[in-house]
Amino acid sequence: MATRRMTVSQAIVEFLAHQYTVDGDYRERTIPGFFGIFGHGNVAGIGQALKQFSVDNPELMPYYQARNEQAMVHESSAFARIKRRRATFACTASVGPGATNMLTGAAVATTNRLPVLLLPSDTFANRASDPVLQQLEQPHDASLTVNDAFKPLSRFFDRVQRPEQVFSALLGAMRVLTDPAETGAVTICLPEDVQAEIIEVPEEFLADREWHIRRPRPDAGMMKEVARIIKSSKKPFIVAGGGVIYSDAHDEFRKFVEQTKIPVGMSQAGVGSLNWDHEQNQGAVGATGTTGANRLAAEADVIIGIGTRYSDFTTASRTAFQNPDVRFININITSFDAFKHGSALPVVADAREAIKELTEELSGYQISQEYDSRAGAEKKYWDSLVDEAFVDQKRALPSQTEIIHAVQSASDPSDTLICAAGSLPGDLHKLWRVRSPLGYHVEYAFSCMGYEIAAGVGAARAGVLPIVMVGDGSYLMMHTEIVSAVSEGIKFIIVLIQNHGFASIGHLSESVGSQRFGTQYRYRNTDEKLPIDLAANAESLGIDVIRVEESSSAIADLHAAVLKAKASPRATLIHINSDPLLYSPNGEGWWDVPISPISTLESTKEAYANYEAALLKQRPLLGNGAIDKK
Repeated sequence: MATRRMTVSQAIVEFLAHQYTVDGDYRERTIPGFFGIFGHGNVAGIGQALKQFSVDNPELMPYYQARNEQAMVHESSAFARIKRRRATFACTASVGPGATNMLTGAAVATTNRLPVLLLPSDTFANRASDPVLQQLEQPHDASLTVNDAFKPLSRFFDRVQRPEQVFSALLGAMRVLTDPAETGAVTICLPEDVQAEIIEVPEEFLADREWHIRRPRPDAGMMKEVARIIKSSKKPFIVAGGGVIYSDAHDEFRKFVEQTKIPVGMSQAGVGSLNWDHEQNQGAVGATGTTGANRLAAEADVIIGIGTRYSDFTTASRTAFQNPDVRFININITSFDAFKHGSALPVVADAREAIKELTEELSGYQISQEYDSRAGAEKKYWDSLVDEAFVDQKRALPSQTEIIHAVQSASDPSDTLICAAGSLPGDLHKLWRVRSPLGYHVEYAFSCMGYEIAAGVGAARAGVLPIVMVGDGSYLMMHTEIVSAVSEGIKFIIVLIQNHGFASIGHLSESVGSQRFGTQYRYRNTDEKLPIDLAANAESLGIDVIRVEESSSAIADLHAAVLKAKASPRATLIHINSDPLLYSPNGEGWWDVPISPISTLESTKEAYANYEAALLKQRPLLGNGAIDKK
């Protein structure tokens, strides 16, 4: 067998450059590039390999400089989302703090079921220099390093202690990265000394290799039973999740709901499954849902979950589905999600393949005209509420609802909205009128403050125009990747909403009786706002900035600013002030946040009384697992 003599790091880079994802007619590089920040742990290993290939074969594995280790993982996650999990980036970091800075990014990727490849450096395998700079020593376990913290955050974890282990480690990593049921953060720890060791690598290992994404069909006869249950129901309701997006099932899903007329509610990850104005689309469901989706979900006797993991926001902390006889049909590629919450009929299958078969089995079936009319009336009612809330009130400090409308009305259907944390995700879930399958990316599985700007850069690398909406709290968490966007000439738009604090937690704090304690940016023990100028901060990082001044024309000026930013070839940040006490329309959802039953504060006592009443609607399980065979 022909071999090549190279370092472990060189073998890793060249191997990754020859991996391809195949998904039906799609074939593309699984790892099209590397993000990295170098230190003593990886500069002479992975860093040397990337430099060498940049000279010998620049197209083999492009390298992109990042400014923050956590941010480069976020970029990879957002890139993977836009690519429907067919591609992602490799991320390399130095030993110690460089590696642990990626932990939050790993948690975000795994929670959202998005593939990322993490290659953190590790302390010396030979221990000749122990303790090295930035090594965490544990007297009770000499084998333990800070990288062991990745284990609970990763879908696959390995540590290459000997050069020969790199073969099985990389093959195992690729298996998980391209498996829709297993994917998430993949971590391979690389001891500093092993990275530079020599190994004989078989040519076969370095050749092009294809990884086919599995699209499993439902078990034989399964969809006949699903169809039987749906036909026997009076008020079926669909909860569409991210699985519809990732399986590229939009066309099949649209045909299915148009054929059956079954109304649809969407989780955060499922927004984009249907365009907002589709007749069957009731919009967001759950804690941040619409009145229509939540009212229909409450009465439904059969819930058809497609590609959803049923987070507490989707289920309104298990209060969304109130019919005592409700049954759940869960279609999911992972058995873990398909079997959740007492599902009456778990279907472990790809969303697209399952929908195709179910459409055939339900040929000729439609919901009753009465139920269809009811759903149509609910949709019309919610749309009218939103239309009214979107009207510009000519306030110097506009509401977040008005800001959302101004941004969307200036956007194009193909633009991708990006957000993650604060009050924005809840408002966007209800209000953003998505017009394309990939037009909405709100990271709400981990809801990571600081995700937004890095994700915007990653999404732009995937070929879309991202519009990042972010509050001042999340902006301050991680705005460093603005520098990366400027240096790379990446075009995207940031809309920075300044409300001088944490609007979401402020509102939550008020609702649970804590009076917005610790949620505002103020001088200590005063109500005086801090003299923060985030627009000036952004300008100092090299991005173009448009300031929307406080005036009665603020919303009109914001609309014009978005149009100007879209016309510009450069990245642009738009800064606008808002009133955090002006809220979006209420969608009648609930979220379980336990409240202290004992307090000297009257506000807490009142909040607890409301909490006790809300708990009466909470169900121990989500469905009746019994199947009526009649």
